[in-house]
Amino acid sequence: MFKVITNQDDLTKVFIIRGIVSIEEQGVPYKIERDAYDYSAIHILGEDNGEPFAAGRIRVHGEYAKLERVAIRKSYRGKKLGHKLTDFMISAAKEQGFKKFKMHAQSHLVDFYRKHGFEIVGDVFKEAGIDHYVMIRNDSDQ
Repeated sequence: MFKVITNQDDLTKVFIIRGIVSIEEQGVPYKIERDAYDYSAIHILGEDNGEPFAAGRIRVHGEYAKLERVAIRKSYRGKKLGHKLTDFMISAAKEQGFKKFKMHAQSHLVDFYRKHGFEIVGDVFKEAGIDHYVMIRNDSDQ
């Protein structure tokens, strides 16, 4: 269902999902949604019987694995797939040796990410015109 992508075709699917969710639904400008980090990050793709429905990106940010660009197509929401994607992304980052995780969570998703061990650090801020919080998870002591 979820996989770390290894080819251009799957990367194209990731960008399509992000375009639908970020650009079309959330109104994020294309020039913000795509960036130079897309070519050095680890990308995650979710597919159901060959139909792409979810995407995420993991980027090295100091000692943290930063979870970014998490997106699930509207027709696939409400099925616990966001939780499965988040768990998969954390597992993929752990396989790369990370024990600390970071994200910029949209304010309405704070409780969602708290269920995955993330905690707010600092105050609300705007990113692409949307309220966000920095959230971190530290598994170093476990």
